[in-house]
Amino acid sequence: MKRMYFFLEDRKTILRLDLVQCSLQIRRWSWDWYMLGNAVIVNRKSSVAEESARSSRDSGRRCRKLQAAAAVRRSQLCFTLNGEEIRNTSEKVRTFLITEEMSLMEKTKKLRAYDPAIKRPAAQRESLRCSVGRMLRRRLGVVFTAALLTPALVLFFLTSPDLSGEQALVQRMAELRERLHHAEMLNQERLQDVILLSRKFNLIIEPAPEGGNVTGFRAALSQETRELLTNLSHNSDMHLPSIYSYLPHLLHTRGATTPAFKLSKGRHSATMVLGVPTVKRQVQSYLMTTLGNLINSMSTEEMEECIIVVFVAEWDLDYVRQVASQIERKFPEHLESGLLEVISPPQSFYPDMDKLRQTLGDPMERVRWRTKQNLDFAFLMMYSQPKGTFYVQLEDDIQTKKGYIATMKKFALQKTSEKKNWFVLDFCQLGFIGKMFKCVELPYLVQFFIMFYNDKPVDWLLDYLIQTKICNLDKDTKHCKKAKENVWIHFKPSLFQHVGTHSSLKGKVQKLKDKSAVGIPVVNSGSRLKLGKSGKDKQFGKIQLFFPHDNPTASVETQIKPYKAFTLQRAYKGESYFWGLLPQQGDKLQFKFEPPVVLKGFLFRSGNVEHPSDRLYNTTVEVLPTHPLSSLTNYQKEKLKITEDNYVVVGDFDDMGVAEGTIDESFGTIKSLRLNVHVESDNWAILSEIHIETPDSR
Repeated sequence: MKRMYFFLEDRKTILRLDLVQCSLQIRRWSWDWYMLGNAVIVNRKSSVAEESARSSRDSGRRCRKLQAAAAVRRSQLCFTLNGEEIRNTSEKVRTFLITEEMSLMEKTKKLRAYDPAIKRPAAQRESLRCSVGRMLRRRLGVVFTAALLTPALVLFFLTSPDLSGEQALVQRMAELRERLHHAEMLNQERLQDVILLSRKFNLIIEPAPEGGNVTGFRAALSQETRELLTNLSHNSDMHLPSIYSYLPHLLHTRGATTPAFKLSKGRHSATMVLGVPTVKRQVQSYLMTTLGNLINSMSTEEMEECIIVVFVAEWDLDYVRQVASQIERKFPEHLESGLLEVISPPQSFYPDMDKLRQTLGDPMERVRWRTKQNLDFAFLMMYSQPKGTFYVQLEDDIQTKKGYIATMKKFALQKTSEKKNWFVLDFCQLGFIGKMFKCVELPYLVQFFIMFYNDKPVDWLLDYLIQTKICNLDKDTKHCKKAKENVWIHFKPSLFQHVGTHSSLKGKVQKLKDKSAVGIPVVNSGSRLKLGKSGKDKQFGKIQLFFPHDNPTASVETQIKPYKAFTLQRAYKGESYFWGLLPQQGDKLQFKFEPPVVLKGFLFRSGNVEHPSDRLYNTTVEVLPTHPLSSLTNYQKEKLKITEDNYVVVGDFDDMGVAEGTIDESFGTIKSLRLNVHVESDNWAILSEIHIETPDSR
């Protein structure tokens, strides 16, 4: 039989359309009866209703089976059909449709007769059909929207422009704007100097009487120069206020505004100047630990654009030179590069401290302490102002985080590029720690400190200055607080943590920690600090108090009594640090290796950031080789320092409490290493790092 494709003949085309219409009609009936059966079961849960519903669903299933059979048959017809088969199939389909329609109409009449609730099944079917249609349209809408948006989003993310270059450009422009303001400030200062200098030439450059001759110094000046100086040196009927108005004693002492001691390479034009004031403390000094942390937390590039000014606020020049000598020994390369500077003020800069007014009901000792602190900060700020763009006030007993310079710079330039008219950027919530100012605005602060140095603590004065600048007396405190937040902007989390417990005020112990992370407001007053109970800065994070290492197997012992659980065994395993009570002469900390090992080097660090004075002093590092030293040459033996019990001294602790060195391989295996204390100590001792290095150590 000749095969024919379905779409090539009209009769076949008509039959295909007829079959499609039949299929759609069967699908509609199966859906209607399925939904109608469910409605009957819900409305009337009687056995008859359930039977009718079940019958209707069975009818729907038969319709779907017929639909599937028709679809299969239609697919077969699409490939090979003759005229007789087409006519027979068409008749069968029409006959089935007429029979099925009559059967469904009879069942509908029965259901209506039984259940009065189904009065308008057609309307219900239409309602169900509409609701299903809306649901399908929503789903199709979601699918269609997703189909359109997905490629658009993919293209957006794949081809989105790189904005990092634009952001860097914006920050660079903000930095240049701040540098321009700083240059204008320096220009104004130089202009003031010229005006003051020119007034001293008033008598010299007074215009000669009419017809008179210009003689002397005036004759050496050009006419243009004489006119310029004359304009600048005009007399004024007003007396302009200056630092001498508030500190009149400065007029009677030459050099009162010049540092009494200065160790500097003259670096200038820095991006950031860090002011670190320090004084002589009765118990322990944190300065070297603080400077080491500040420097080690900088990158090489940041070291090149910063200046750390150490302000030794003491009048005893011997003590100042002692501090400067320690800094020279500890940080020689940073002094040479200009990163570090050391200055101290002259005593003549300060008024008579015995003639101060007693204010705030404080004892005179406290009044003298906070008065000197105000003037210390003013002197340090005046010295630092022309050296950089931004100034950050710190203290000598703090710790910071890696990358703090980049974080502060980025935040400052971001606020500048956003046209935020900020006065203070606060990187720590305590006292005067971590407060950043623009160098061009430091004169406002210095003037305020000098005006009220005898009246209020330094951090109160900062708050009052901003309140005077911003707050409206006609508004309530809530409005004032909101206004202050626009110029006093806080950065979180804190970049600095206070670690000192002994204040510069004699006899005062303060466990001062940043509480801002837990939502507890801290009112800082310099001399009156309202602290929380726990005294920990969860916002800053944990401070590393010890440095663990993987040391060779050994048994440890010591005569120094440990404090609580801070034992030498735990410190050697890297679980904590060793904290011992008052080492005595002859005390030893011994490490016996089992089995003996070859040692490559060692590092012992005493003290930590919270207790920097709890160090080991006058203590040597000694090793005991397994084999006798007879194999060494006489020259090697002469170079070695050997104890009576055959230990070899290989190192000692420096004034920073650190012992570090290497061990000669010629010693062979070592069966014991010990730390030998030679002088009684006035402080407890902390071993915060124990690192015994072997050839296999990483």
